[in-house]
Amino acid sequence: MGKRWWFLLAAFVLALATALPVAAQEGDDVSQLPWQVGPTKGQIGNRATIDVPDGYAFLGADGARRLNELTENPPAGVDEYVIAPKDLSWFAYFSFEDVGYVKDDEKLDADEILTSIKDGTEASNEERRSRGWDTLVIDGWSFKPQYDKQVNLLEWAVLAHADPSKHKVVNYNTRMLGRRGVMQVVLVAAPEDLDTAVSQFKGLLPGYTYNSGEKYAEFKDGDHIAEYGLAALVTGGAAAVASKKGFFAAIALFLAKLWKLVLVGLVAIGAGIRKFFGGKDTSAE
Repeated sequence: MGKRWWFLLAAFVLALATALPVAAQEGDDVSQLPWQVGPTKGQIGNRATIDVPDGYAFLGADGARRLNELTENPPAGVDEYVIAPKDLSWFAYFSFEDVGYVKDDEKLDADEILTSIKDGTEASNEERRSRGWDTLVIDGWSFKPQYDKQVNLLEWAVLAHADPSKHKVVNYNTRMLGRRGVMQVVLVAAPEDLDTAVSQFKGLLPGYTYNSGEKYAEFKDGDHIAEYGLAALVTGGAAAVASKKGFFAAIALFLAKLWKLVLVGLVAIGAGIRKFFGGKDTSAE
C-alpha cells in the first residue's frame, strides 16, 4: 500500500492499535457495497442525475449509509448519494436540502463565517466524544467561500485536524442552487490530494443536472423562498437560522454532518480496494 493511501487510511482513525469491528473482519468492506460502475447514470433521489463515466462508480442511498458506517461518519439524517473514482482516492457525497429558493444577492464575509464554523464545530464535537471518536479542530480556510453566479454554485474548503491524533483533513464543499432547495456536496480527500480531487470532481459537474422543473432558472412567482442566503449555506443553513433563535444545538448537528471522514480500518478498506480493482461489479440499487 503506497504512501498516498497510508495518509488517507490514517486520517481520523480511532486508534490503530484497536481491533477492527467483527463485521469488518468478516468482509463487510467497501467492495460489498452496491456500487454502480460507470458508464452509467446516477439518480440523486428525485431531484437530479449525474453521469458516471468509465473509471467512476456511484452509490445510492442505502450504499451511502453503509459507507458512512464503515468510515465512522455520523448518520446524515437525509438520503445521501456518493460518486468516487474506482481507486477510491476521494469520495463526493450528495444530499438535497428542501429549503426553498435561496436568493444569491448576499455578500460573503469569510472571517465572520469562519468564526461561526469554529464555534459550531466545537459544539458538534460532543457527538464525536460520545462515540469515542477523535474530535475536530478548525485550522482555517483552504480557500474562502466563492459564488459563481453563472452556474449558481457556491464552493469553499476548510482545513481541520483531529485531536488527539493530529492528522489533517480537508473537506471541499459545493452547494448547487435549485428552484426548491440546494444540492449539498461534500468531497473528502487527503489534504495533499485535494487539488487533484477537486479537478477531477469539477470534470464531472457538466454531467450533473437538476431534473426538469427543479432548476434555479425555473423559479416562478409564488415559489417558497428560503429564510436565509449564501452565508448560511456555509454555516448551517436552516440550523443557522435556528441558532439565532437560541437553538445552538441545531447548528452543531449540522456541522457534525458537514465533515466526512475517510477511514475505519486498514484491513477493511484495503481488502475492498483489491476486490474493486479486481473487477468486482455489483448490482445497482
